Amino acid sequence: MTALRERRWFPLVWAIPAALVLLVVVVLAARALRELPAVADFVAQFPGTTELPEGTPVGLPAWLGWQHFLNVFFLVLIVRTGWQIRTETRAPAHWTRRNAAPFRTKGSPKRISLTLWFHLSLDALWMLNGVVFVILLIVSGHWARIVPTSWDVFPHALSVALQYASLDWPTENGWVAYNALQLLAYFTIVFIAAPLAFLTGLRMSPAWSGTLAKASPAFPIGVARAVHYPVMLFFVLFTIVHVVLVLSTGALRNLNHIYAGRDDESWWGFGIFALSLVVIVAAWVLARPVFLRPIASLGGTVSR
Repeated sequence: MTALRERRWFPLVWAIPAALVLLVVVVLAARALRELPAVADFVAQFPGTTELPEGTPVGLPAWLGWQHFLNVFFLVLIVRTGWQIRTETRAPAHWTRRNAAPFRTKGSPKRISLTLWFHLSLDALWMLNGVVFVILLIVSGHWARIVPTSWDVFPHALSVALQYASLDWPTENGWVAYNALQLLAYFTIVFIAAPLAFLTGLRMSPAWSGTLAKASPAFPIGVARAVHYPVMLFFVLFTIVHVVLVLSTGALRNLNHIYAGRDDESWWGFGIFALSLVVIVAAWVLARPVFLRPIASLGGTVSR
């Protein structure tokens, strides 16, 4: 058993120092590039922020705070349950649908693991929250903050990436506009990665075998499996980078932008952020079969 654990952690032991060495190499290379006159001129010409369309609202609305919390809340639990589905060898319990569902399956309702039921339930809530988020973006006019409206966003984004990599970070004001790299990252998360996660997850779920089964030849399950896991890794990587940058580029002000809807360095945003972490940790701890069974039993039969 000890040898097995050592083999399991062996790749991580090498991965951490390798990542640190790679980080140092990237920083040194970026600093060297910025010393070149042509690169310096490029950064001066494209400092990092594109011009927003006329009429784009200034500031961040209050609804963005609870939307951000719900997205993080659902995403953390979705990643956790997704990993459990990949690694568990024996399901703690099984769930069978009792009531009618939007997607009917042929024959008797299929039995799925309680972990998969929780994962699919979280997916549905997360997508519902995402639909609300997109509607609010469009109605409020804030869509322009995360949707590219000109081609110069790409050279600006390249310039920002070079500035971040050299540790000489760009001057920015997220209250007014995101830098080009942030804009592209948020656009990718909302309009590309999230739909991909949903569609590939739906393809692998029992719901696909009913109404949507006719579309199977056009969307093979092998393709869905090949895409779903990398998309999850992309979400994890984005979250890590996002949190690091938020906390290292003016934590109090950034947290106020995200959670309190205000542009100052008070402790309101940090307090709300800390409270949200308590809620997420509590949900992580309570997401166990003993607590999930009563909830799952409301819409189906749970068997050990």
